[in-house]
Amino acid sequence: METAVRVRITGRVQRVGFRYWVIAEATRRGLRGWVRNRLDGSVEALMIGPPAAVEDMIAACHRGPPAAVVTSVAAEETVPVPAATGFTSLPAA
Repeated sequence: METAVRVRITGRVQRVGFRYWVIAEATRRGLRGWVRNRLDGSVEALMIGPPAAVEDMIAACHRGPPAAVVTSVAAEETVPVPAATGFTSLPAA
C-alpha cells in the first residue's frame, strides 16, 4: 500500500540546498516523487511511498538541512502517480 502527499514548505528554504536535501532524504527512505522551488519562495514536493516513510519524510521537512529555517510544512494527501520512478527536481513554478 502506498500513499502520496503534496507538501509545501515555507521559511528560508531556497538557496540553502533544500531541494538537494529532499532528494537525498527521500531517496534514502525509498520514496518516489519530485521537489521544486516555487516562485513565492516556498518549496513544494510530491512524496509517494509507504505511509510510514512518507510521514517520516514530512517530519524531517520540519527541520530541513542545516542552513534552512522552516516556518511551516503543509501536507495534503493526493493520488499516487503510477509511472513515477525515483525522486527528482523539477523546474521552479
